[in-house]
Amino acid sequence: MNSVLSNPFKQGLLAGRVQLGLWLSSTSSYLAEIAATADYDWLLIDGEHAPNTVQDLYHQLQAIAAYRSQPVIRPVEGQKSLIKQMLDIGARTLLIPMVDTAEQAREIVSATRYPPLGTRGVGASVARAARWGRVENYMAQANEELCVLIQVESKTALDNLDEILEVEGIDGVFIGPADLSASLGYPDNADHPEVQKTIEQSIRQIRRAGKAAGFLAVSPDMAHRCIEWGANFVAVGVDTMLYTQALDARLALFTGCAPESDKQSY
Repeated sequence: MNSVLSNPFKQGLLAGRVQLGLWLSSTSSYLAEIAATADYDWLLIDGEHAPNTVQDLYHQLQAIAAYRSQPVIRPVEGQKSLIKQMLDIGARTLLIPMVDTAEQAREIVSATRYPPLGTRGVGASVARAARWGRVENYMAQANEELCVLIQVESKTALDNLDEILEVEGIDGVFIGPADLSASLGYPDNADHPEVQKTIEQSIRQIRRAGKAAGFLAVSPDMAHRCIEWGANFVAVGVDTMLYTQALDARLALFTGCAPESDKQSY
């Protein structure tokens, strides 16, 4: 019987280490395993904007499990039923998008905790999370090992950030640059000085509150800036974007046409 659960990603956040990640949008367990061999600290399996089913997410968790990289699942939204499914298939770290209020954050935390601390449905003993009943005392351990991350990506969320940061059980706050820039009135322009200023202020505010701060930066320069500002879990690429860039660059070697530069610099 396996009696010990572990979440190295959460342990790294608590230790204050900067952890570098990669966004997985391909929906492919094969490509997820290839990414895991690259030794990123964490791999975000995207269920919000990538067409992943629960089975797709499950298979990618399986593919990554043998490697050091730690999986993080982003469901399409923070519904209690979806959170239950993600946890039961074995996710130990969740990134919940579009969180605008402290009340939303509290409901999300509650959905990840077993009673009496929360409202998570009891059933993992017949699922992968508890190794089909082979993890002893799973319910007693699960609350401590789960890592709950939320995305702040609107002006409303920024206005409520102080209250959100006070919610117990939120381990980290991720700044969503694309939605945030649109909400601030600068769509497709996360490099605008006002957006950049807001991102920096938000990251520093999150860290002052004792929470981990996260960001997705496909531009290396932006990734370095965010780390300098205090972000300590930063995704530095997206698999589908890297794939298309590599395809274009290879073709350009034979056609003499330079590939189009990446339009998204955040």
